[in-house]
Amino acid sequence: MATTTSTVPRLQERHVADSHDLIRVQGARENNLKNISVEIPKRRLTVFTGVSGSGKSSLVFDTIAAESQRLINETYSAFVQGFMPQVARPDVDVLEGLTTAIIVDQERMVASARSTVGTVTDTGTLLRILFSRLGRPYIGPSNAFSFNVASARGSGAVTVDRGPQSERSVAEFSVTGGMCPRCEGLGKVNDIDLSQLYDDSKSLNEGAILVPGYKADGWLVRVFAESGFVDPDKPIRDYTERELHDFLYRKPTKVRVGTSNLTYEGLVLRVRKSFLSKDPDALQPHIRAFVERAVTFRTCPDCEGTRLNEAARSSKIRGISIADACAMQISDLAEWVRGLDEPSVAPLLATLRHTLDSFVEIGLGYLSLDRPSGTLSGGEAQRVKMVRHLGSSLTDVTYVFDEPTVGLHPHDIQRMNELLLRLRDKGNTVLVVEHKPEVVQIADHVVDLGPGAGARGGTVCYEGPVEGLRASGTLTGRHLGDRARLKEKVRTPVGALQVRGATAHNLRNVDVDIPLGVLVVVTGVAGSGKSSLVHGSLPADAGVVAIDQGAIRGSRRSNPATYTGLLDPIRKAFAKANGVKPSLFSANSEGACPTCNGAGVVYTDLAMMAGVATVCEECEGKRFQAAVLEYTLGGRSISEVLEMSVDEALEFFGSGQARTPAARAVLERLADVGLGYLSLGQPLTTLSGGERQRLKMATHMGDKGGIYVLDEPTTGLHLADVQQMLGLLDRLVDSGKSVIVVEHHLAVMAHADWIIDLGPGAGHDGGRIVFEGTPADLVAARSTLTGKHLAAYVGA
Repeated sequence: MATTTSTVPRLQERHVADSHDLIRVQGARENNLKNISVEIPKRRLTVFTGVSGSGKSSLVFDTIAAESQRLINETYSAFVQGFMPQVARPDVDVLEGLTTAIIVDQERMVASARSTVGTVTDTGTLLRILFSRLGRPYIGPSNAFSFNVASARGSGAVTVDRGPQSERSVAEFSVTGGMCPRCEGLGKVNDIDLSQLYDDSKSLNEGAILVPGYKADGWLVRVFAESGFVDPDKPIRDYTERELHDFLYRKPTKVRVGTSNLTYEGLVLRVRKSFLSKDPDALQPHIRAFVERAVTFRTCPDCEGTRLNEAARSSKIRGISIADACAMQISDLAEWVRGLDEPSVAPLLATLRHTLDSFVEIGLGYLSLDRPSGTLSGGEAQRVKMVRHLGSSLTDVTYVFDEPTVGLHPHDIQRMNELLLRLRDKGNTVLVVEHKPEVVQIADHVVDLGPGAGARGGTVCYEGPVEGLRASGTLTGRHLGDRARLKEKVRTPVGALQVRGATAHNLRNVDVDIPLGVLVVVTGVAGSGKSSLVHGSLPADAGVVAIDQGAIRGSRRSNPATYTGLLDPIRKAFAKANGVKPSLFSANSEGACPTCNGAGVVYTDLAMMAGVATVCEECEGKRFQAAVLEYTLGGRSISEVLEMSVDEALEFFGSGQARTPAARAVLERLADVGLGYLSLGQPLTTLSGGERQRLKMATHMGDKGGIYVLDEPTTGLHLADVQQMLGLLDRLVDSGKSVIVVEHHLAVMAHADWIIDLGPGAGHDGGRIVFEGTPADLVAARSTLTGKHLAAYVGA
């Protein structure tokens, strides 16, 4: 019996649902993107390359990931959206084929003094539940083991409405917390040097208070002077005992100052509340310097730095308290948890084992759960965020990574590559912004942006497989196979910086002489003790200028000109040329456009919908009043100067009427670190990670100091830019500076005059010097992991 082909299912025919195998981007114009279009294959590993500032993050994070996040947020109710971060629709014509995006970026963990690795990963929560169920003696629920919950008791009258009548009763409550009452869960107590708070030979009206922000004629001092508790004209050394107590320690009290009712509070209490309750790294530089002068921190004697009260520390499981467990290296804690076999908490133990094993698998087994999250580097923070995604059952998700190899030794990059491939092989789309050739080589698809940075970038130079990239002739393709050579001749040290008995973190009583007058590179696997040696063990009086990976703090009003201090000499030059005040030439001061308050745009809040920013109609986005723009220097207004690139400004301020040596000195440093393309008025919030790092370098290069300590200066740098960075390091050393670099990049190691290699492993397996000598000696010995990788890199 014949059968027509139309009644037979065509099993080989592709289902229409399977045709959506591409993420299509058309007409992307976010930041510096120039109306570009790309097609990204799903369920593949795609790496985005290009020089720093070429538009990689604008395409991946600000366009693809941002739109995915926005569309997901719109599926929630308006009430829920009101509590979620608002993401505006990116400037793009078409975005098709998007899937749920999980963003794993390099943003630092919250720098709260109460935040630890345990709290940000929820591992601490699992441990608290475990101890509340199995700990002996039993002391209470999981809150009893939390250093962020204080024990409290209370009672009072409660009135309950029941129909037409009300019932009144007395209710009591109690909360059992684990917070140490002495240090309030911070693990440290502080002692304040009163001589740094005030000058006792002066009166309040003479400016006795030395705390930043407390000016003799300011509001903060007026509260003290007009409170009636102290005599504002009497020197503080002549205060009675009562006056001194009210001045320093009086509890909050309402007082009348002029026509206002204000709260009076003792100076010591104010300082503790304003400055000491915050993480020191989150403070402004001048306030942080004051805190370092006025306050000495020491480990809390009651809890011995564990943050927990005696009751929480007394409850144990097999002789281990929760404080002991949190202080363990995570790899050791994972072993201890594996040894627990309690059927009553089996699901909890399984989840805890999986989470701790993920830490070890991702190369963070050397951390401990009580490590403050603010002390993690950008690379460590990113890998901590990855922990919760390992072993996830989700598929068809888009994972977006921002340089996942930051802070990783070449030995660890292979492990990271395996994790990225594993996520892909589960059926996920993996998008990676990366510079390291080791990661580019494992890509299924490469999108190369450029050809330059800033205004010279924003176009797609190449799209396709890795093999095609090598032959494409693009900047990335030409440099993909770059290999540095060892120096034929190294510099001779002019002295040594002695470190003796260093024990910070995992260092094991390290003695080392760091050569001066040369380029020293400190290497070792992540967690081996490099930062502990160069940031935590160098003598305080050595004149060290440290340039770390800390985030740049600045709002959308901040730009390279304000951050580097460049705007000050520019404003003075404009003021001198026109015979007016310098404050007129600040968009944050008198010269600001009154309509947009100097922002250049007017922001409209639309509640749970994304806010709208429209160009100010009054100043047309120039940020200044029309009268201010009439003043010129060298034929240019202040707005036109801020629109210049660093290279243009360098020429402008170098000669003629606009010649300003102070401005030129700052601009030269910006050009030296490879930021010549950057616009002076570009908001800091639009800069890439690599640009921010180099902007910080340019700022600190003007500091006075003979020893520079740089923490991974190649972070965010394209292969082609590394050579320029090496040239900058050479110029610093040749100018008489000593340069110490913590670095994993093999090209920097090969260029060093001296290498100090720590290890051999991470955590308690590291903390020792495993090699000291020249790069050639390290390659010849091949006795360490670094030596083996460097030998392979230089082809020795």
